[in-house]
Amino acid sequence: MAKPSDEQQRALTGLLGLGSHSARKSHYPELAARLDDLEAERNRYKWLFENAVHGIFQASLHDGMRAANPALAHMLGYQDPQEVLFSLTDLGSTLFVDGAQELEAIGEILRHQRSLHGYETRLRRKDGSHLDVLMNLLLKPGQEGLVEGFVSDITERKLAQRRLQQLNDELEQRVVARTDELLEANRNLQQQITQRKQIAKALRDARDAAEAANHSKDKYLAAASHDLLQPLNAARLLISTLRERKLPEAEQVLVERTHQALEGAEDLLTDLLDISRLDQAAVKPDIASYRLDELLGPLVSEFQSVAQAAGLNLRVHMADYAISTDLRLMTRILRNFLSNACRYTDDGSILLAARRRGEMLRLEVWDTGRGIAADRLDSIFLEFNQLDVGRAADRKGVGLGLAIVERIAKILGYRIGVHSLPGRGSMFSIEVPLSDEVPLPVSQAVPQPGTGNPLPGRRLLVIDNEVSILQSMGALLGQWGCEVLVATDEAAALAVLGGQAPELILADYHLDHGVVGCDVVRHLREHFHQDIPAVIITADRTDHCRRALQRLNAPLLNKPVKPGKLRAVLSQLLGASA
Repeated sequence: MAKPSDEQQRALTGLLGLGSHSARKSHYPELAARLDDLEAERNRYKWLFENAVHGIFQASLHDGMRAANPALAHMLGYQDPQEVLFSLTDLGSTLFVDGAQELEAIGEILRHQRSLHGYETRLRRKDGSHLDVLMNLLLKPGQEGLVEGFVSDITERKLAQRRLQQLNDELEQRVVARTDELLEANRNLQQQITQRKQIAKALRDARDAAEAANHSKDKYLAAASHDLLQPLNAARLLISTLRERKLPEAEQVLVERTHQALEGAEDLLTDLLDISRLDQAAVKPDIASYRLDELLGPLVSEFQSVAQAAGLNLRVHMADYAISTDLRLMTRILRNFLSNACRYTDDGSILLAARRRGEMLRLEVWDTGRGIAADRLDSIFLEFNQLDVGRAADRKGVGLGLAIVERIAKILGYRIGVHSLPGRGSMFSIEVPLSDEVPLPVSQAVPQPGTGNPLPGRRLLVIDNEVSILQSMGALLGQWGCEVLVATDEAAALAVLGGQAPELILADYHLDHGVVGCDVVRHLREHFHQDIPAVIITADRTDHCRRALQRLNAPLLNKPVKPGKLRAVLSQLLGASA
């Protein structure tokens, strides 16, 4: 490395504005003060030069480094700035990493542009390591090839940039990888969506097929039920006629067994039809206000004979209340409660009671029967679950009655209650809203013991398109003492009546050629100019049929007709018109 020459020392002195002014001071006193100021300024610049944070240097494009401050020396790993005063050859081979070629390129730029700003390069430190720097260079005017410059260490910034670039590259790789994962996940999701759509379509197709099959089943069941109920109704009427006759003991046993078999078949078929309609949501409640005796009166009439036949005492406790409900659906619920009470009570009594609970009226059916174990109370409302699970010979019913009750209560929004003690009896209840509107008293009251029989001698007209039904109904009503006229249609009815109106009409709903019994009853009333009492008997349980009967103001009896209920209805209608 070349030692600093006198010329280099003079360059440093010139860079800092140093020189000898003593001779001038003695001849120009006026300048003394100004020269002192310049001396102070020169010392300030010297201090700044020596203590600057950035490297400062002066170099010749012909001779090399002429002056450098301590900051530049320390930046390059030297203790003394004098060690940095490289010759031009040293600059090219020792200082610049890219060698003399880079130094020549810098000189060419400065000769053409006079300055170079923001030039980034790499310098070699004393220990051989590299240093990233930023240079600002200026070719000094008036002095050929003399360059002054500032140097900043940007090694950390470069490292940060390289690290940032590395992070960016890694991030891009991760983004690419994540994108690939998301694309793969999206493809999988699309496949799953496609599969789910296919499954959903298959499920819809299966549901549609099931609904179509269910609809077909319901149509078939509705159509078949009418045909099944017709002969069953005829057989039931004939058996009831025989039960009321005095027969030898052996024949009486056979008749009773036949009656029980028909009753079981009737209950099963009726319950299956009701369950089917309830599960289809085909039952729509028709809410209206009714007096309590209008609901309970027919039930008491119907079950008094049933209870007496079973050796039970049916008691009633009710007050003058009005309720808001569907009369038909509530009747079915209470009928099932009473039927179970009669079926599962061997001796004792049954109580039908009404108790007010705030704005609700709780209708209760108590019995002194076998009772139900606590662990079975939750399962008694399931389909085909019988209250008694002993021997097959001891089982009664088919286990649909309470399932029907539960479904009807859900449709009406009513709460069912059960309380039972094994060996002591059970209480089933349902809460019904009280009505603010109190309808007028109904004509049919609860029959009381000792009431006279209004049936003997009464002239009744029976209309049905089934001859077997006409024969069976004629035999039963005739045994009750009635004068019975039968007909298959309106024309035949007018012929047998001979111009004299009947006291009551029993008509089938569906007659031949699409004619309905309601129309025949209406025409007969118009013909005789009388509001003749009428009862419609049908296997049709649709709402359309029920609405037609409401307009006709005639009670409905579903096939197969229960003789006890038929007799109660006839007694009420004929007793009211007597």
